[in-house]
Amino acid sequence: MDVTATPPGPAEAAIDDEWVEHHFDHQSAALAQDFHPTLARARSRCPVAHSDQHGGFWVATGYEQVLGIAQDWETFSSADGITIAATEKHTILPVTIDPPLQREFRRVINPSFRPVVVAEWEKQTRDLVNRLIDGFIERGECDFMADFARPLPGLAFFEFALHAPSEDLAQVNEWAITTAQPVPEARECIFKLAGWIAERIAERRETGPRGDVIDAVIAAEIEGRPITDAEAIGTIHLLILGGLDTTAGALGMSMLRFCEHPEIPELLRARPELIPNAVEELLRLDSSFISVARTARRDTEVNGQQIKAGEQILLYWAAANHDENEFENPETFDAERPRNRHIAFGAGPHRCAGSNLARMNLRIAVEELVNRLHDIRLAPGAEVGFHSTYNRAPLTVPITFTPGVRLSPAEAE
Repeated sequence: MDVTATPPGPAEAAIDDEWVEHHFDHQSAALAQDFHPTLARARSRCPVAHSDQHGGFWVATGYEQVLGIAQDWETFSSADGITIAATEKHTILPVTIDPPLQREFRRVINPSFRPVVVAEWEKQTRDLVNRLIDGFIERGECDFMADFARPLPGLAFFEFALHAPSEDLAQVNEWAITTAQPVPEARECIFKLAGWIAERIAERRETGPRGDVIDAVIAAEIEGRPITDAEAIGTIHLLILGGLDTTAGALGMSMLRFCEHPEIPELLRARPELIPNAVEELLRLDSSFISVARTARRDTEVNGQQIKAGEQILLYWAAANHDENEFENPETFDAERPRNRHIAFGAGPHRCAGSNLARMNLRIAVEELVNRLHDIRLAPGAEVGFHSTYNRAPLTVPITFTPGVRLSPAEAE
């Protein structure tokens, strides 16, 4: 079931102890194919290791080490980029800036995603979830990624958080989905999406506030001066690009787990009160936000390793969330896990600003999916590939299930 879209070529080195200790390559198709077992090997042998790939970088896979580095922004900076072997430097607000400037941008966007604000979108989100399920439930089969996981977070965000015009929803969501796919059109769609955001900002300045994050951004002051148009566009752009693919990936990975372990949806159907905890466990086990890079500002030491100023280190949230030193029986799904300090949304000052929204989307999706879809199975002969470098998401998840009944009548053609 777990195969990559681009299998390793003949020149790619096999993954062994030497590979994880000295030649770790986060871009390796072999790693994407054998993801968690490889990270477990790296974590057990060397929770902080140096790789000679991509010009040389460090890899952190232990929970204690990843969390400590993420929280120590004064030593490990985001300002030089959040990817390994970047060909050019891009400022992505507020991800590639550090405190105290980074806090200025976070203060602008955080109030728009407080639990009390997100809770106001719950009914509309549930309606959207059920409309999407209605679109395929009578067929008894679907590509879960194309029919549900990718449309849901984008449609919800554009409509509820940005008040996008209804006539724009399908198009902008298609652009947002495409930006995260390994296709040639992805870069073009990034620019189209930025242009659309610029239009919405200009329109909002003419029509007046609607009490959403767009209003908060365009009214913001950064270090005592008005936010610039480029900063405003970049901030909103990041909210879109940073949250949609990760939520879609988490939904897809959760569905794969449901197919592999049908006892999980059976349990949640019988005990719906466990669903909030189950969402946290699904995030811990199958988070789609898997890694991010930092750069050392000064010479330092982590886990006995000497890291020099200017060297990069790749933090693996996904590996940390499976660390047996932090989680008892880490490979087991436990909806009643008493202590779950996962870092699926990152940690430190750059922790995901939209985590409350993501949690709500996932909770409502799981509630409705387990109630409405029964006997879920991966389609016979299905091969599931992944895009898997900094985010991990299935490319397709073809499933079958017992056909069900729509909640709303079909629209007339």
